[in-house]
Amino acid sequence: MIASIRLWWILASMLPLAAWGRPLVRNIRSTHEFDRLLKKHSEETGLPVIVDFYSDSCGPCRMMAPIFQKVAKQYLDKAVFVKIDTNAQYELSGRYQVRSLPTFSYFLGGKKAHQAVGGIGEQGLQRDVDSMVRQAEAENVILSLENLRSFYQEQDAAKEDDDIVGIHKKCVDLAKSRTVDECVGAGASQLARKLKKKYKSAPKLTPRFSEEDRASKNEKGDAGKEKASSSSSSSNSGAPSNKPNLHLATLEQLQEELEKRMDEERDAQVEGEDPMEQESDPEFHSWTPSGYPEKMVVVGGGPAGWSAAIYGARAGLAPLVIAPSMGGQLAGKGVDVENYPGLAETATGPALVAAMRRQALHFGATVEDDVVTSIGPSGDNGPIQIQTNTTGLIEAHTVILATGAEANWLDVPGEWEMRGGGVSSCATCDGFLYAKKSVIVVGGGDAAMEDALVLARTSSKVTVIHRRDQFRASKVLADRVLDHPVIEVVWNTTIQEILGEYVESNDDSASSDDGSVDDLDQQQKVVKGAVVRDVSSGETRTLKCDAVFVAIGHTPNTSFLKGVVDFDASAPGYVQTMVGSTVTSLPGLFAAGDVADAVYRQAITSAGSGAAAALDAERYLSENGLGNEQDDLEAELLAELMGDSASSSASSSGGEDASYNVYADDSSTANAKQFARESVRAEL
Repeated sequence: MIASIRLWWILASMLPLAAWGRPLVRNIRSTHEFDRLLKKHSEETGLPVIVDFYSDSCGPCRMMAPIFQKVAKQYLDKAVFVKIDTNAQYELSGRYQVRSLPTFSYFLGGKKAHQAVGGIGEQGLQRDVDSMVRQAEAENVILSLENLRSFYQEQDAAKEDDDIVGIHKKCVDLAKSRTVDECVGAGASQLARKLKKKYKSAPKLTPRFSEEDRASKNEKGDAGKEKASSSSSSSNSGAPSNKPNLHLATLEQLQEELEKRMDEERDAQVEGEDPMEQESDPEFHSWTPSGYPEKMVVVGGGPAGWSAAIYGARAGLAPLVIAPSMGGQLAGKGVDVENYPGLAETATGPALVAAMRRQALHFGATVEDDVVTSIGPSGDNGPIQIQTNTTGLIEAHTVILATGAEANWLDVPGEWEMRGGGVSSCATCDGFLYAKKSVIVVGGGDAAMEDALVLARTSSKVTVIHRRDQFRASKVLADRVLDHPVIEVVWNTTIQEILGEYVESNDDSASSDDGSVDDLDQQQKVVKGAVVRDVSSGETRTLKCDAVFVAIGHTPNTSFLKGVVDFDASAPGYVQTMVGSTVTSLPGLFAAGDVADAVYRQAITSAGSGAAAALDAERYLSENGLGNEQDDLEAELLAELMGDSASSSASSSGGEDASYNVYADDSSTANAKQFARESVRAEL
């Protein structure tokens, strides 16, 4: 009775809610909210739902966040974009087999249609979203029984009506999981295509959802308001009210009504925001080609790259930073960065990289989200040519190479096919997905120690496998690992194979209505163990685990520079630089960070070398008189314009009778033109 009174009081205190508009990106706070969202857009709008499974501690997730919001803005009212924090909504993460972050899932008609794992970049996300939008538009059709009968009456009048009804019923059964008892979606499209192939003509298909159904509620104009107003006035004019009699309701009815009103309140709270007010990055400076070679281009978005961008921007070189959105090594570290000077309060790797980025953009750097595929000279001492994956050709007088390094892999059976299914190189990104589970970390350096400590916060057991009898890591990190109660170290051991098995998805959309799996290729194989070998005795055994995190070092991202610059003979893959500088064998190309450092490979040393590279590049531009083409041309054009104007004035004034001009006194026409040229040049 007390519970009923409490529920009645809550319901009675709720006020009517106003109409809302769909948000740009909606944050899901509960499983119920997500299920309700899928059902709504399956039955009321037909729009695809794009889901970003993320974690705040995941570097690539942070890098993809503004891109996700940017793409959401491009496809407003064509798709619904939501974000799900895997740390808070672990039930949804388990249901949809999210085993690597970030994961992008695409839903259509309430079912998962596609899934992409990792930092896929803006182009990959845009491609997948565009594909889902086109599929949703193609399936937004309905084939009525009347239209099918009319079609057969024109094309095959001998067709029995029972046969026509049977054909239509088969189409309806394909979508029997939907609430509508009609031939809709993919089934209707497929039937229409088959009939067109047979009769060279297709039955009439009508849109299932109108543009008004798909638009945000606040964009439907005043029609909705007028409709609501008329219905309100009619209800006030004596029509019976549909509101429940709360004082007569049972406890179950009260709970149902409370849930309904809380859903409405949540919709009003989230969807009441103006979508256009949500900007991805207020500090962002987009790059616009000028027609002239760039003064400085920085390739890479780690400490070396952003440090070079900061120094270059403050020197007035307007550097262009070309880097993919997923970030580098430091952006993927979730442990606190304790050895970087100036951080009185420790910060994570992603936070430190984000601060560097903001500082560079503040001073005038621009960013292009892209991947460089080749760098080379243009010939005849011209600018360096940079070929990118999507932007195309970019020319620059100086290029600072700061592409960092990528993770090494074990190259053992099972590793490749289970990436995203339990095999990972980023414990910070994917660690929480294996909370209260057993995991393996492979490696003996600082990276392996950091990964083990991160995983030990959530996993029930962490096994560190190292091929030697002692760690190569720093003593502080090694001692923390050895003293941790959750971490077990297995010495003198290597992994021979990663074992896995296919698992049944908890998502009902993974199977068809008759219980059969729709696509065997879409089944996820997940890690269940690893075969390890003792290097001393040669004995092998199997360790059970749910994930394997590989941390065995990195290889510089310099493969696209083969034949362009000289490499260090003592350290394969590392770019050779002149002693005491960042200068490479290609004039105008400078190397900073892990691409040229085979010894230290620290964030602080990378940042220092990035600053040195910017100073070397600035000196190179000054010594060779490069980077001022646009300023020189503008100064020359303005000087010529001023000279022409002065000549015209002199001729029209009658020579010696002309009024006195202090700027032309005791000066020839050539001197006046030169004076104007230098003055304009100084102003520019």
